[in-house]
Amino acid sequence: MGVRNKPLSKLTDEALRGYLNSLNGHKPVALYRLVMTEVEKPMFKAVLEYADGNQSQAAEILGINRGTLRKKLETYDLLPK
Repeated sequence: MGVRNKPLSKLTDEALRGYLNSLNGHKPVALYRLVMTEVEKPMFKAVLEYADGNQSQAAEILGINRGTLRKKLETYDLLPK
C-alpha cells in the first residue's frame, strides 16, 4: 500500500513509532507539544493555501472559528506580511 492510499491515522502511527524507536530508549519530553506543533503548522498552511488565503473559508474547512485560526496563524508565523 503506497503512502497515497494510507489513512492519515496510519501515517501518523508509523511516524510516531519511528520517532520513538529513534530515541534508543531515551524518554521523550513534551511529546504532545512536539506532535501538535509538527502537525498543526503544515495543516494550517496547507488549508490556507487551499482556501486561497481566505481565512474565513479556511476556518470553516478546519471546523474552528476565525479568531482561533488567526491566533494559530500568529503562533506559527503564518499571517501574511
